Amino acid sequence: MDDRLVKELLIFQRNEITEHYVYRSLARMARGKNAEVLKKLSEEELGHYRTLAQYTRIQVRPRRWSVFLYLLAARVFGLTFAIKLMEAGEQQAETSYAEVAGEIPELEKVMNDETEHENLLTEMVDEEKLGYLSSMVLGLNDALVELTGALAGLTFALRSARLVGLAGLVTGIAAALSMAASEYLSTKSEEGPKDPLRAAFYTGVAYVLAVTLLIFPYFVLSNHYAALGVALGDAILIIVVFTFFMAVVKDLPYRRTLLEMVTISMGVATISFLIGWLVRVTLGVEV
Repeated sequence: MDDRLVKELLIFQRNEITEHYVYRSLARMARGKNAEVLKKLSEEELGHYRTLAQYTRIQVRPRRWSVFLYLLAARVFGLTFAIKLMEAGEQQAETSYAEVAGEIPELEKVMNDETEHENLLTEMVDEEKLGYLSSMVLGLNDALVELTGALAGLTFALRSARLVGLAGLVTGIAAALSMAASEYLSTKSEEGPKDPLRAAFYTGVAYVLAVTLLIFPYFVLSNHYAALGVALGDAILIIVVFTFFMAVVKDLPYRRTLLEMVTISMGVATISFLIGWLVRVTLGVEV
């Protein structure tokens, strides 16, 4: 084999051994049928690695950092999120194998296995957190749009970082309880598998998390405008992370969804900031 083909096979080989370790680790985290499927995938990836090693005659190590990131993603965002990421990797592997399959016949079987893996991973996507994703979206979206707007308006109207932070904290906690109660009543009135208490819990937790990140700068920074800038940065960070999560698990277009959420949240914040300025100037309120 020429050097070009060997280099490509070594890349495939490293991918296979990395995925072997990822699937094996995810299998330990999963339960029931999912654990069995992941264990099977782990063993097949190890078989692919050994097949490729017969051609390269070189032993390679897994990408430890990739293994760590997949496991971290599974622990933070859930097994579904990690599996969807792996599914995307399987799709890329199919394309790569197809490009060199003509030169090595055994790669046809490996490529077919990767297609089967993709199907198995798709069937596995079933997790409690995913079922309550709409409740989490409701909590986060409402907090981001409502609280960023409120903080922007209060910042210019009150012009005191600590005072704005306290007002935001009271407003945020009250709104979180209100949203959780509304989600409980809404879910209870619908016929479906979702538990009203859990739906309310996910909505409330998502809201409180957003509130905490948004008001935190007002308690550590003395300049209210600087605190607003950091709060808006936190809002964008939340949007970026959560939009990526939704795009992965729901197969949504990431850039379009991100642009939409950022535009809405920052648009409301800008309008609220102007309203706060108008209220202060019109009423002559000085704090």
